[in-house]
Amino acid sequence: MANGDQFGYLQDGIISDARFPEPVRVLRVDALGVSRFTLHAVGTDSQKHYERVLLRSDIDALTPAKNDLLLLVGDPARFKLAIEAHRIRLAHLYDPLFAVSVSKIDPLPHQLEAVYEYMLPQPALRFMLADDPGAGKTIMGGLLLKELKLRGVVTRTLIVVPSTLRTQWQRELHEKFDEHFDIVERATLNALGTERTWNLAHQAIVSIDFVKQPDVLDGIAISDMWDLIIVDEAHKMSAYRSSPTKIDRSQRHRLGEILSERAERFLLMTATPHKGDTENFRLLLALIDSDLFANEQILQRAVARKENPIFLRRLKEDMCQFNKQPLFPPRNAITVPYELEGEELNLYERVTRYVENYFNLMKTPLPGSYRTPQRASFARDFK
Repeated sequence: MANGDQFGYLQDGIISDARFPEPVRVLRVDALGVSRFTLHAVGTDSQKHYERVLLRSDIDALTPAKNDLLLLVGDPARFKLAIEAHRIRLAHLYDPLFAVSVSKIDPLPHQLEAVYEYMLPQPALRFMLADDPGAGKTIMGGLLLKELKLRGVVTRTLIVVPSTLRTQWQRELHEKFDEHFDIVERATLNALGTERTWNLAHQAIVSIDFVKQPDVLDGIAISDMWDLIIVDEAHKMSAYRSSPTKIDRSQRHRLGEILSERAERFLLMTATPHKGDTENFRLLLALIDSDLFANEQILQRAVARKENPIFLRRLKEDMCQFNKQPLFPPRNAITVPYELEGEELNLYERVTRYVENYFNLMKTPLPGSYRTPQRASFARDFK
């Protein structure tokens, strides 16, 4: 005997037929014999239950339209989770400090200013944060990362720091922002291979002196693009102009050039951006934007007019709490006069003589053994 299972394609379908006073949703079809069937349905407007006895040819003529009406027949718990995920995804539209709300931090005014007024408004971030020591640059970097991740624009993040700061960055990002980063070192590359490591590690922390090594740097240069790269203690990536036509670039500076090319968003952090050499400072800024300051004169004019869109520096004296109280005690630099005598004076004079006469000689390799005439003279003079 025939049964209604053969009409399973009608179940939950919406049909409009003259036999019903309104569009109905099919619940099931039961067989009454070989050629007759009972169609059970419910009205989409009135929720009234309908039963109609139909011939097989009548049922075959029905054309359900499953997509005419949204049917809430799924798991309500899963539906709630999906709606909540969508709400969180768009939370930054109605909560401008959303990352602060979901992180374990109490940010200070200058930290909020740097992230939300200077860095986040830039669609393609290229920036140097150069606040005084103690300003909380790690907090600002983590807050920026969290905001960009909540907006769905950052997946792959690389953080380059001195080796002594790797675990500090890893711990603070985990404890304060619930972000887990892997520390990539030589053992990681040996286990996974260079190219595979950089393509698999979506949140990685590396030492600046490890990643500058040629084989490691080559792997970075051919890896997938990074959505965000943060470099702490960026002043270490220095370069100097030794002549009008020659620039002496360190390995770290070459690393900075590669990282800049592989980053959609690039953030440099340092507390000592300027070493008294304007050209050195310009070459450091060129890692962020090579065209913005084409020469030293353009940079000097921009600094004088305070028109540097890729650079932010605040001194401790500029930082305060929300109640306008200074964050740090005032610094008063005074010169304390004193007189040297005896062995102290003798040591001071000999060190001064060394700096004046031998320091530059020690910076360049000398021929022969360690005790060359110049160094032997220094040794005699310093006894």
